[in-house]
Amino acid sequence: MSALARRLQHAVYGGPEVLEVTEVPLPEPGPGQVRVRIHAAGANALDSKKRRGLFAPGQEAPAEPQPLGLEMAGVIDAVGPGVTRWKTGRPVLGRTAQPDAVATHALADVDDIVAKPDVLTFEQAAALPIATETAYRTLRQLGVVAGQTLLVHAAAGGVGLVAVQLARGLGATVIGTAGEANHSFLRELGATPVTYGDGLAERIRAAAPQGIDAVLDASGRGVLPLSVELTGNPEKVVTIADLDAARHGVRFSREMLPLPQVMDDVMPMIEDGRLRMPLEAVFPLEQAADAYRRLDDGHLRGKIVITTRTPLDPAARAVLDMDV
Repeated sequence: MSALARRLQHAVYGGPEVLEVTEVPLPEPGPGQVRVRIHAAGANALDSKKRRGLFAPGQEAPAEPQPLGLEMAGVIDAVGPGVTRWKTGRPVLGRTAQPDAVATHALADVDDIVAKPDVLTFEQAAALPIATETAYRTLRQLGVVAGQTLLVHAAAGGVGLVAVQLARGLGATVIGTAGEANHSFLRELGATPVTYGDGLAERIRAAAPQGIDAVLDASGRGVLPLSVELTGNPEKVVTIADLDAARHGVRFSREMLPLPQVMDDVMPMIEDGRLRMPLEAVFPLEQAADAYRRLDDGHLRGKIVITTRTPLDPAARAVLDMDV
């Protein structure tokens, strides 16, 4: 009997209720790949957009069941032909070769993983790859430097929090939109928080009388016209969440950088505590639908993580009160 893995997938488009955990054949790594026994996976907004069928308009169901998940942390349990850099038993974090990280096992390209530091739990490590790479990439695209003022929409989400901290590390002033419950935390990180809703433009101008030099939109909630107005130039605005970007002359950033390149710069900040990623919640695989329901509700502080440990052990629960 062939070995099996368990993974989260959906056979139709819709809300979190369409998700189910199913047994599938254990994947075998090809050249340049490793197989990871996944301990934890990060939940991302892109997962929900794909699950709802936003990239397949008019279709009720995909041609075949679709998995979910872009990032993970776990232990290598098999290596593909020609792989010499990685050995079985090595804890790693990174991106999966396919969007199937919410599973017990998945394949990863060797250029898309890095060693997991001992200072991080698997749950903390799984929260890092996508948010860190995205924030790092978009700040580079915006050319943020010391002395500038950056506006981050959805500053308390995963990408937003990393962007705030990286920009502050560069010497930039940061204004961040967020719900009031997250304002004190953003202040701790050195950002000036402003509340969503009516009067947002006035609140931003009051918080940044010197003007806004660049905007990162991680919210996708119709803030691009305001962002262009505040900067005076659509080239100074980047979004990772608004599919109407082109209509406003704004760049939609999606081309990912190699993860090792990013982590070479950022991992020292993570290891010494200069960059923190709080976990909003940790859910076991069997409750993955609840994890995505919480993600879809929004107004998060940090990341939601799904663990494949059964049952969820005390160490996994403890990270809810910990920051990276």
